Amino acid sequence: MKRGIREALLKKRNSIKPEEKKKKESAIRKRLFASVDFKKAKSILFYASFKSEVDTIKCIQHAVKLKKMIALPGIDREKKELRLYKIKDISELESGYMGIMEPRAAKSREKGLKNIEVAIIPGAGFDKNGNRIGYGFGYYDKLLSKSEKPVTTIALAFEEQIVSNHADLFGIFL
Repeated sequence: MKRGIREALLKKRNSIKPEEKKKKESAIRKRLFASVDFKKAKSILFYASFKSEVDTIKCIQHAVKLKKMIALPGIDREKKELRLYKIKDISELESGYMGIMEPRAAKSREKGLKNIEVAIIPGAGFDKNGNRIGYGFGYYDKLLSKSEKPVTTIALAFEEQIVSNHADLFGIFL
């Protein structure tokens, strides 16, 4: 059932026309940059956007200009978990798992979640209470569940990915 929900949400997101997507992404960036959590944070976990996700590259570049410490995940395929690496510029990213851009793995740049104040997380869909339908691998759920301290999470999403409540996530599929 979850798989069907995920597919329905992704189909809606994929159907956004390019011109409309650009406008929506601009509005999402403005809202993110104006948020108190973003302004206060000295360290932010981002993800590199993939396919029809909200473009995060401009967000990352802006945060770098603001001198925030930026980390992005790389997938440890052996342990099936995310490792976080500090970056100073998007040029430090390379194609990784499934073609998703990741930082080049280097022990010296590895950061734990304890070093992160705000985590920008991806997902297929969300409800207005912050519940999320991920992509089915559980990487972010596993990462965030191991946090020793509260981490503010922010999802960058199009309105097509948002439902009013968690029950509506399941209603999409019915």
